[in-house]
Amino acid sequence: MKATTLARSIIRQLLELGISDFVLSPGSRNAPLSIALYEAEQKGFADLHVRIDERGAAFFALGISKATNNYVAVICTSGTAAANFHPATLEAFHSQSKLVVITADRPKTLRKTGANQTTEQVGLLAPLISIDIHEPIDLSNHLGSGPVHLNVQFQEPLLSDERAEWLAGMHIKPIVPMSIKKENLKVGSQGVLVIGHDRAGFSVEELSRFSQELAWPIIAEDPLSFPSAISHSALALTDAAICSYLKPDEIIVIGRTTLSRSINSFIAECEKVIVIDPRVKSVDSNRSSSQIFTSLPSITSQQDSIWLNKWESFNDLAKKSLYINWSEQDAIKTIISSIPNESALFVGSSRPVRDIEAFVTPREGIVTFANRGLAGIDGNISTAFGIATHFKQSYAILGDLTFLHDVSSLVNAPTVNLTVFIIDNNGGGIFNTLQQSGVEGFEKIFGTPHNLNLEKIITGFGLIVEKVKNAADINHSIIHSPNGLKFVIIEVPARDVNASVLKDVTQSFCKALRIGSNLA
Repeated sequence: MKATTLARSIIRQLLELGISDFVLSPGSRNAPLSIALYEAEQKGFADLHVRIDERGAAFFALGISKATNNYVAVICTSGTAAANFHPATLEAFHSQSKLVVITADRPKTLRKTGANQTTEQVGLLAPLISIDIHEPIDLSNHLGSGPVHLNVQFQEPLLSDERAEWLAGMHIKPIVPMSIKKENLKVGSQGVLVIGHDRAGFSVEELSRFSQELAWPIIAEDPLSFPSAISHSALALTDAAICSYLKPDEIIVIGRTTLSRSINSFIAECEKVIVIDPRVKSVDSNRSSSQIFTSLPSITSQQDSIWLNKWESFNDLAKKSLYINWSEQDAIKTIISSIPNESALFVGSSRPVRDIEAFVTPREGIVTFANRGLAGIDGNISTAFGIATHFKQSYAILGDLTFLHDVSSLVNAPTVNLTVFIIDNNGGGIFNTLQQSGVEGFEKIFGTPHNLNLEKIITGFGLIVEKVKNAADINHSIIHSPNGLKFVIIEVPARDVNASVLKDVTQSFCKALRIGSNLA
C-alpha cells in the first residue's frame, strides 16, 4: 500500500466523521499524514496546529477536545515521539476524552530487527486499544467511546508526485452518540447530590436539569458550574458536628470525587450511595456502591421543606462566615470574582483546584476545565493553550511547579487570548498541608523549592509577564489585561505560613458555623 494513499484515506475519513482540529508534531515517518493535512487545511477542511514537542502536542489536543467536546487528532512520527504521547493519553483514557492518537510506524517486518527508530508501538499507549494499520480500514467503527490509538505502518517511499483531487466530494457526517434508554430511580426526600469536578462527562446543562428534577441540596467540586451549590462545603465537612448535623439518608454521586477527604468521608458515612458514571462500564469497572447507573436516570423524588430549608439556611450562614487575609486562597478568590462572564478557566492540579472548591463562593458565567482523569501536573499549560484556541477570552490558574513542569510549551506558544496566573510559593505548597509536612528532609523530598526567577524565564521566551502582590493588583491586572498571551506571577506568603493560615481559617470558619447552627 502506497504511503500517500493510506495517509489520505485516514485523513479523509476523519474529516468526514466531523473532525476538524488536527495537532501535528513534525517528523519524517509521519510525512504522508503531514502533507495530507496541509492539503486539507489549504482546502478549508481542517485547522492544523503544529506543536514541536509531542508531550505538549497531545495535551494541547486534549485541551481542544475539552473545549469543543469533539474528537481531535494528534499525530507524530515513530519511536520515542510516540512514547511522549502517553501522559496525555492516560489522562484522556481516565476522563474518556475524545482523542484520536495517530503514531506513524515502520512496516511490521522491521520490528525487532534493529531498524532505526523502530520499537513495538502496538500497545505502547495502553490502556488505549491500539489498531495496527497497514491498509485502509473503516475508522467509524472505532470512534465514539473515548480515545483510540491508530498505529499506521508506512512503507517507503513516503512522498508521492500524485496530484489526485482526493478531497473532492467531501461528505461530512459527524459521529452521533447512541441514544440510551433511561432507567428509573426512586429516591427519598432527605438526600444530597454530590457532583465531581469532571461531571462524569455530562454537560453542565444536563446536570442542571437533573438537579432541578431531583431538588436536593448540591455539593459541587466545581462551584463555578453550579451556582446553587452549597458554599465552602469542603471546609465545613471537616467538622464532625457539622457532618452529623447535615447527614443525609441518601447521596447521589455524579462521577468521581477526587479533591477533598472531607467530602469522601461524608459520602462514606451515608448508608445509601448511588453512583452515576458511564466509566464504570470500562475504566472504573471495580467501582461499587448501593446502586450504579451509567447514564442519567429519570427521577421520582419526594420533597421535604424542612430538610431543604435546613441546607438553605446553612448555605446562607456559610457565605457570611468565611474570612481570609492575603494568601494563596485569597488570591484565587479574587481571580474568580474578577473574571468576566463568558470566559473559559483552566484550573491546575494540586492546590488551585482544591482552593476553588473550598474557598470560592459559587457563581455562574465561567466555563471551567481541569485535567481530573489522573490529576497530574504535567501538560497543564499545553491543555490551557488548547482550550484557549476556542474561546474569545481564557484564564488559567497554576502552581509554580505545574508551570515549570510544562515550560517547554512556551517555545512555540499559540496566538490566543489567555492570561495565566501562577501562584509562586517556591515549591510544592500542597505538601505543607498533608501528613508529610514536617517530616525529616521535608524541603528536599517534598517542598522542592525551585529558587528560580519565573519572570526572567517567561521574558526569555519573549512573552508578556507581570508580578502582583495583593488583591488590588490582581483586579487591576484582569480589568486592564490586553489581548494575547500574558502571564501573571502572584507572590504569596511562604508555604509553611500559608498552611498555618489555612488551618486557622478552617477552624474559625467551622466554629462560626457551629455557633450559627446552634451546634456549639
